[in-house]
Amino acid sequence: MKKDLHPSNYRFVVFKDMSNEYAFLTKSCVETKETTTWEDGNEYPLYKLEISHTSHPFYTGKMKLVDTAGRIDKFKTRYAKK
Repeated sequence: MKKDLHPSNYRFVVFKDMSNEYAFLTKSCVETKETTTWEDGNEYPLYKLEISHTSHPFYTGKMKLVDTAGRIDKFKTRYAKK
């Protein structure tokens, strides 16, 4: 096996779905700047997700997708000048 192939900075990270406030704790090496306190009282890095299995239409059965990126607001500001 090749040396230094896999990252060595795995740690516990909280992933939070911003559309429905669902959060889960797992190991990852994703870079984050924010932290949050988890249910066990410890502080972990926080990574914000736009969509997860609790809000994705395939898993929920709902075909309406929540607009978290603000596409509607961008459209309104772009065409408000005209």
